[in-house]
Amino acid sequence: MRVVLDTNILLSSLINPHGLPAHLIDAWRAGRFELVSSRDQLLELGAVARRPTLREYIVPSRVGRFINDLRHFAEVLGRLPLVDRSADPGDNFLLAMAEAGNADYLVTGDKRHVLVLEMHGRTRIVTPRQLLSALGP
Repeated sequence: MRVVLDTNILLSSLINPHGLPAHLIDAWRAGRFELVSSRDQLLELGAVARRPTLREYIVPSRVGRFINDLRHFAEVLGRLPLVDRSADPGDNFLLAMAEAGNADYLVTGDKRHVLVLEMHGRTRIVTPRQLLSALGP
């Protein structure tokens, strides 16, 4: 199973080690699915994690280690196709990652712009809870 995790899910896993996003990262590390990311997402993750509003919740060295893990153990895509489908243009790269990475699932918490799409090509767009349910016990 191939999965794209929205950057907000990756950040949430760093902020709350007991939340559903963190359980998804645990499942990935246990080999229960293949994680698809991109250079663009890794840059975004690093930039957003350095914002002053998040620095009190996320230790910078932990972010660096996490990004290194993603680089080494996830499939990191380079050039992405142009996609113009989301009402929020900033979310189109997630759809492009799903498309280029032949993802089965795109996991997000964005109800307004991404979850409402439900599908992108062959990719189901779901919440963390829905993917954990699909993964089973």
